[in-house]
Amino acid sequence: MEVEAQGNNAMKKILLILNLILLAIGGCGGPLIMRLYFIHGGKRVWLSSWLETGGWPIMLVPLIVSYFHRRATQGPRTEVFFMKLPLFVASAVIGILTGVDDYLYAYGGARLPVSTSSLIIASQLAFTAGFAFLLVKQKFTSYSTNAVVLVTIGAGVLAMHASSDRPNGESNKQYWAGFFMVLGAAALYGFVLPLVELTYKKTKQAVTYSLVMEFQMVMSLFATLFCTIGMLINKDFKAIPREAREFGLGEFKYYFVLVCSAIIWQAFFMGAIGVIFSASSLLSGIVMACLLPVTEILAVVFYSEKFKAEKGVALALSLWGFISYFYGEMKHSKKNQPTSEETESVDLIPEP
Repeated sequence: MEVEAQGNNAMKKILLILNLILLAIGGCGGPLIMRLYFIHGGKRVWLSSWLETGGWPIMLVPLIVSYFHRRATQGPRTEVFFMKLPLFVASAVIGILTGVDDYLYAYGGARLPVSTSSLIIASQLAFTAGFAFLLVKQKFTSYSTNAVVLVTIGAGVLAMHASSDRPNGESNKQYWAGFFMVLGAAALYGFVLPLVELTYKKTKQAVTYSLVMEFQMVMSLFATLFCTIGMLINKDFKAIPREAREFGLGEFKYYFVLVCSAIIWQAFFMGAIGVIFSASSLLSGIVMACLLPVTEILAVVFYSEKFKAEKGVALALSLWGFISYFYGEMKHSKKNQPTSEETESVDLIPEP
C-alpha cells in the first residue's frame, strides 16, 4: 500500500508539472496571439472567442493514445470513454459558461492592450478564492489571504487610471466597455474553476486523468457550439476569406494565426483543469495570476505597449502577492514534513 501511495504521489506530481507547462504556454501565448489578430486588422470578436475553444478535436489524440494503452494492458473489452451521463451534462453546462466567458474576454481583448487586460484578469484570483471558499470549502492561510488581497488591490490601482492607455482611434466608451467585459470574464472564470473542482468532488465516478481529458473535450465542444451560434448570427464565416485578404501580415499568416490561436488556447484550458485535478482550483487561479508578469513583459517587448507608473504599482503588488502565497505554501510543507515513511502523506501541491 505504501509503495502504491508513493507511485500515485509521483504520478500526480508529474501530471501537475505537465499541466503547469500547458497552462504557462496558453496563459502567456493566448492573449498575445489574440492581440496580434486585432492589431493587424482582425475585427471578428465572435471568431476570436470561437478560437479559444475551437481546438477541442486536438484532445482526441491523447484520448486515443490512452485508449490503446488501456486496451493493451486491460484487454479488448476496455471502454472507449469513461464519462457517464451526469458528468457529461455537468461538463456541457460548464462549457456553455466557458463560451460566454470566451466572448467577454475576446470583446475586451479587441479594445485593450495586452498589458492592461492581463492586469485586469489578475482580479480573477479574488473571484476564484471567493467561489472556492463557497463551493469547495477551500481553507485559507494568512499568506494565501494576503496574496488575494494584494492582487485585487493591484487590479484596483490599474482601474483608477485605466483610460490613460487607450489605443489610438478608440473612444472612451469603447475602452470602458472593453474594461468591464474583461472584468466580467475574470469574475465568470473565477466561478468556473471552483465549479470544475466541485464537479470532480461530487461525481460518483473515479476521476482519472483520462476522464479529465474527456471532460475538457466536452466542455470545449459546447463552448465552441455556443460561439458558433454567435458566428452564424454575425455572419463571421462568410467574412473570413475577405478578412484574410485584407490582413496586415498577409493571407497565409492570417490562417496561421487562427490555427496557432486555437492550439495555444486549448493548451490553456487543458492546463487549467489539469491543475485542478492534480491540486486545486485555487492553485490554478494562483498560477494564472503568476503568469501575469511574463505576459506584461512580452506585450511591452513585442507590441511596444506603454508601461506607465500605475501598471508598475499594480505589477509590484501582484508579485508581492505571489511571493506571499508561495512562501506560505513552503512553510506549510515544511511544517507537515513526515517524520517517518509510515506516516508519509500525499501532498497535492508540491513544495515550490
